[in-house]
Amino acid sequence: MEEKEKVPVSIITLVVGVVVTIISLWAGQNHGLLPEQASEQAPLVDDFFDVMYTIGMGLFLVVEGTIVFCMIKFRRRKGDDSDGANFRENLPLEIFWTAIPSIIVIGLGIYSVDVYRQMGGFSPNGMIMAHHATSEHQMAEMPGAAMAAPLIADTETMESTEVGEKIASRYGFGSTPEEGAKAADVVVDIQGLQYGWLMTYPDSGVLAGELHIPVNKDIQINLSAADVIHSFWIPAFRLKQDAIPGKDTQLRFVATKTGEYPVYCAELCGAYHGAMRTTTVVETQEEYEAWIAENSYEEEYDEYEEYDEYDAQQPKLNQAIAVNTTDLSESEYLQPYSQEMGIDSETLNQIHPM
Repeated sequence: MEEKEKVPVSIITLVVGVVVTIISLWAGQNHGLLPEQASEQAPLVDDFFDVMYTIGMGLFLVVEGTIVFCMIKFRRRKGDDSDGANFRENLPLEIFWTAIPSIIVIGLGIYSVDVYRQMGGFSPNGMIMAHHATSEHQMAEMPGAAMAAPLIADTETMESTEVGEKIASRYGFGSTPEEGAKAADVVVDIQGLQYGWLMTYPDSGVLAGELHIPVNKDIQINLSAADVIHSFWIPAFRLKQDAIPGKDTQLRFVATKTGEYPVYCAELCGAYHGAMRTTTVVETQEEYEAWIAENSYEEEYDEYEEYDEYDAQQPKLNQAIAVNTTDLSESEYLQPYSQEMGIDSETLNQIHPM
C-alpha cells in the first residue's frame, strides 16, 4: 500500500500566510470603528490606526489559529495515556518571536512620532519675545523661540537677564513651525470649568456655550482651565488637547465638512465629568458670519441708548453658557433630569427615604 504524499510544510505555511495577510488587510480597511473624518488632521490618525489594526488582526489570527490547531492536532486520543513529547528549547523560534514583535513596536513608534510631528506636536506654536542691547530691536514672533532664546543671548554676547520677558507661549497640536508663523483665520479662546466649556471670540466679543467655526478655514483654539485639568476632545477631528490651569495650550486645525460634531471632556475632572459636553458646529463662511452678527453684543448694544435697558434685554448667561455646577446642591443639579425621567417625590422617597 502506497503512502499518501504529504504537502510540504513550506507550502502550507505560505498559503496560511497569504490568507492571514489578505484577511488582515481587509479588516484594517473595513473595521468601521472610527467616526467620520471631518478635519485635515483626521486622515493622519486614521491611517496610523488602520496600520495598527491590520497588524493586530494578523497577530490575533496567527496566535489564536495556532492555539486552535494545536488543540485539534495534539488532542488526547482515546486509549492514549502516554506523556507528550518533551521539548526543552528551540532557539530559532525564541529569536523569531522576540525579533518580530520588536521590529513591529519600533516601526509603529517611528510612525507615531512622524504623525505627531506632522500634527505640530513637537513645535511650540509661537512665542513673542523682545530683548535690548545697545539698540532696541523690534519684537519678533518666532516658533521655537523658547529654545532659541539662549542662543540669541550667546550670539549677541548678552547676559541672560537681558533677554526680555516671555509674553505668550502656547503649546499644542496642529501647527508646524511654518504654519505657526501665519495668522489663523479664526481664533477662539476656550476656557474649561466644572463642568462646561466657555467659548470667547476675541475679534467680535461673542460668548457661547458651543463652538461655531467656518469650514475649510485655519482655526486656532487657545485653551485654558479655570479650576482643574480638563481635556478638549473632538473625535471627528481626531484632536484632543488638555486644558491646564496656569498653562495655556493650543489646538490648530482645519475642518473639512459642515455639520455638528460632539465635544467631550476626556479628563476626569469631577463628579459630573460625564456631563461636560458641547457641540462643534462647522458651517459655511456666510452662515458663520451670520451667526457672529446675530450673537455680537456690540451690535445689540447699539440698539439701546441706556446700558441698563440693554442689560435687561440680555439673555441670562446661565442659559447661554455652561453653569458652574459646584455652586448647586445635588438635588438642584439633578432636578431637571428627574423631571425628564418622570421621577416624582414619592418615587424618590421609596428609593431613598428621608
